[in-house]
Amino acid sequence: MEEVPCLRVSQCRAQKLRENLQSQDFLDRSLCIMKEPTGTVLVPILHSCLLQNDSNLAFHHRRRGDKLEDVLQELLESHGESWTKEVKDDLPRSFQRHGDLVLLGQNCFSLPLWKKMGNILWPTVAKGLGAKRLARMSRISSDGFRSPQVTVLLGEHNWVKHVDNGITYEFDVSKCMFSAGNITEKLRVSGFDCRGETVFDLYAGIGYFTLPYLVHTGAAHVHASEWNPHAVEALRKNLVTNRVHDRCTVHQGDNRQVQLCDIADRVNLGLIPSSEDGWPVACRLLKKTTGGLLHIHQNVTSANVVASHAVDDADNSVSGKRADREAWQAWADAAANRIACLLKKLTATTWTTNIQHIEHVKSYAPHVHHVVLDLECRPA
Repeated sequence: MEEVPCLRVSQCRAQKLRENLQSQDFLDRSLCIMKEPTGTVLVPILHSCLLQNDSNLAFHHRRRGDKLEDVLQELLESHGESWTKEVKDDLPRSFQRHGDLVLLGQNCFSLPLWKKMGNILWPTVAKGLGAKRLARMSRISSDGFRSPQVTVLLGEHNWVKHVDNGITYEFDVSKCMFSAGNITEKLRVSGFDCRGETVFDLYAGIGYFTLPYLVHTGAAHVHASEWNPHAVEALRKNLVTNRVHDRCTVHQGDNRQVQLCDIADRVNLGLIPSSEDGWPVACRLLKKTTGGLLHIHQNVTSANVVASHAVDDADNSVSGKRADREAWQAWADAAANRIACLLKKLTATTWTTNIQHIEHVKSYAPHVHHVVLDLECRPA
């Protein structure tokens, strides 16, 4: 069997490492990220990135950005244009890679000289980035679906494919967002034991969490609710691709209109910045006689810790982390109390709520964090 080079990291560091490897074109996207029984994660890298005479894993290929600069500099000079700092600063600082398609941001290739390159510009950029297709995302639509505003620059179709932890995700990059930052939470969900359970995913998207529940946890059945019709199209396709469509019921539309109740052992509320609008729905879905678990996503902001001259950076960092954890706990306590009240109102009986775990998924800025509350809810 062929050996596959991988980097072993803790689960909390997997997403950051993956982003770094992908930006440098070191990630082997033909293979999936795997979670080990010990809780660590194996991230596959390309054989070509290894120094064969070194016992330690090391990288020796140039960054894609370097190659992009080379081919563009050659292109500009062939058109009588100079390579300047202003031109270099107008290149993409980061981008998303989806298979053979690279999705550029809006803050690049804005100088007038690029238009002088004509039809050769985008094939040259694709060559420099090792891509076959190119697209540019300008902004996120305010249509309520968080649809991306994407312009195709090179290529004839917009469907792309990701493989994470043995799960295939396909979607139209011009119609749906892909939440790559949720990889650690998807890995954590994959480790749940849901044998015999009915799970309800209230914000399914293209199947970010629906698919891990079906493929890895042993869930008997998953209900997936999603109101973006383009995401629903991708979700249905992904269910078939991963051969789990027979254990999933898709509910297209606003989950607040779902008429089901008393069916779920577990409810996933994977919406940020807040899933609070779905809390009453989740409470209604839980089984009345046995209760179950809620996995509640939220962006939590803690008070900024200002360093004084008497406190060094290390002490301030510790204080900041303590403030963050305290903010997460305060939010979790308030959420648990609110859920208990909602359940009592719905069932006319008293319920107990128990905070099993608070998971930190990622950070958006200092003291702004995406966290998940695992909340056990049982009738008293």
